[in-house]
Amino acid sequence: MNSAKTKVALVTGAGTGIGKAAAKALLKGGYQVVLTGRNLDKLEKAIADIGGDQSNCLAVSCDVGKPDEVKKLFTALSNRFGRIDVLFNNAGMGAPDIPMEELSYEQWMNVVNANLCGAFLCSQEAIRMMKAQSPQGGRIINNGSISAHTPRPMSAPYTATKHAISGLTKTIALDGRPFNIACGQIDIGNAATEMTERMAAGILQADQSTKVEPRMDVDHVGEAVLHMAQLPLESNILSMTIMATNMPFVGRG
Repeated sequence: MNSAKTKVALVTGAGTGIGKAAAKALLKGGYQVVLTGRNLDKLEKAIADIGGDQSNCLAVSCDVGKPDEVKKLFTALSNRFGRIDVLFNNAGMGAPDIPMEELSYEQWMNVVNANLCGAFLCSQEAIRMMKAQSPQGGRIINNGSISAHTPRPMSAPYTATKHAISGLTKTIALDGRPFNIACGQIDIGNAATEMTERMAAGILQADQSTKVEPRMDVDHVGEAVLHMAQLPLESNILSMTIMATNMPFVGRG
């Protein structure tokens, strides 16, 4: 059971990449961290890699797009730590880079369930806990991505869900006010992870050319998430963009 002085954070999609970097930063920032994702072996390896152990970390296998699994995740969190102070909705996936009309319904729904339904379901359970716990309140941080603003070619499912995350973030931020629940969004561009290796090799641009794109150290994203998390609940970063400085986003490329 968690003491009132120690804060608890839950990170989804925590086995690799941005989620793992965020879990590392939160752990170093003094949080007890629950890491969740579909692959328990990756989660347990991540805990070892970030310097965690059984006293300050918990790995829980969960498909965040499935309501029953999300409920089990939060039951495990509650039984172990007793409260939740920060939820980082990071889990997500993309679809194949093919024209929208060639996507199957299953491919579309896989992305919707992981990126949007997962954030919704985890936020639901977090809000229930945050409203009921003492002291009341907490913070939800959603991974919006640069695609919450500007699409890449042939990215309809990913872009649509990330635009939807922006609406979800603002709604939670509004509805959470009476209960001391803050909600913000971090939009990340080209963090160096397995998911962005194709950008280092060359990726399709809006003008149909293929170009190598700069990437940034993923630990910088973890530090940004920690900064958002550590703010007192009277303050909220509603939207933050952190990106590789020279990636094609602002201006005309």
